[in-house]
Formats: sequence, structure tokens, C-alpha cells
Amino acid sequence: KNPSQLKDGRVLVVGAGNSGAEIALETARTHPTWLAGRDVGSVPFRIDTFVARHFLAPLVLRFLFHRVMTLDTPIGRKVRKKFLNHGMSLVRTKPDDITAAGIERVPRVTTVRDGLPVLEDGRVLEVANIIWSTGFNHGFASWIDLPIFGDQNEPLHNRGIVESVPGLYFVGLNFLYAISSAQIHGVGRDAKRIADNIAARSTASAHALDAAKLTSGEPHIA
Repeated sequence: KNPSQLKDGRVLVVGAGNSGAEIALETARTHPTWLAGRDVGSVPFRIDTFVARHFLAPLVLRFLFHRVMTLDTPIGRKVRKKFLNHGMSLVRTKPDDITAAGIERVPRVTTVRDGLPVLEDGRVLEVANIIWSTGFNHGFASWIDLPIFGDQNEPLHNRGIVESVPGLYFVGLNFLYAISSAQIHGVGRDAKRIADNIAARSTASAHALDAAKLTSGEPHIA
């Protein structure tokens, strides 16, 4: 929960995305820290400044992430492939922050030797603590027993609607329709589309049931 739980000695944070970088900044206050992983880049401005909050953030979040970087645009479809495989650039943290904190950047961890992590360049790190921050997968395939998954066990869908299995939907996934799909200002748009689809299916089912009753001669309520 906090650096006080760590053993004395060096810390290795594995995973250099947003979470890994922020955790490394915290542990570096009390422990020598290594940060392993590739450079994911960073947002080219400080998000906590007046200009960023009132001008740059709305431009990026509300326009680029919500309107431009979508499945409907060529650039959005191109970015989606990279986004799903590599995650987002650093948002709150900058490379200069990592350097200033005395954190040493090292290559990816590829294996373990005698209980110690081995880096891509062959180095073996003598560490007392390892914090894994390498992301996660949803594990859908472990509990959804349906033929709806692609090569990377991600569900195949059209903006959250699984067309091969009527009635099955997803919402909140990374880049479900746009970069904003997993963010507060974007998830509502996706949810509304799915809710409208559910409502349309329910209405169609009700009409079909009424038609069947009329054909069979059963009474129905108009």
C-alpha cells in the first residue's frame, strides 16, 4: 500500500506506463529505484497548469480523443492498433520527473535467474523488492464460453455490440469506439448506443410476439 512496507534495499518497478512511473516516483523518495520497460512517450504539456486545464485538455480530451481518434477515421483506426498493444503515453508524469527523482531507467525484464530479474541486455539486478506494474487483461475467455474472441482473446464487436451473439454487449473497453471510450466523458456515448440497441431489440421482440398472437388468434393488448 505504501513504501513503508518495502524491505530495505533497491526497488525494481517492472512496467514503465503511467502506473509504473508514478509508483517509481513514490518509492524513489525512500528507496533507490529502477524502472524497467520501454519509453512510452508522454503528453507534451503539463496537465496541471491553467492553460492546460482550460485550453489544452479540452482540445485533446473533448476533440482529439472523442471526435478524431475514432473507428470512423483513418487515423483513429491506425492509432487503435498501437493503442491496444502498447497502452497510453505518460499523462501526469514527464521523463524529466523520473530523471530528477534519481530513478534509473533499465530495459525490459525478460527472464529470471537464481531468483533475480534478468534484463533484455543480459544484466542481472540485485534487488530487494519487485513491484509488477505490467497491466492486465480482462480474462473474458476464462468465463465467457462463446466463439467471440480474436487472436489476442479480445472480444470481436461492433462498437460494443457482438453481432454474432444477439444480446451480448461490452462497454468501457479501451478504444471500444474512440480513445475516450474508457474515460468518463466518452463511456456515456457508447453506453447510450448500446442501450438504444437493447431498447430496439426489446420493441422488435414485443411486436413479433403480438404478431404471433394475432396469427394464432390469441387476444392481445394494443
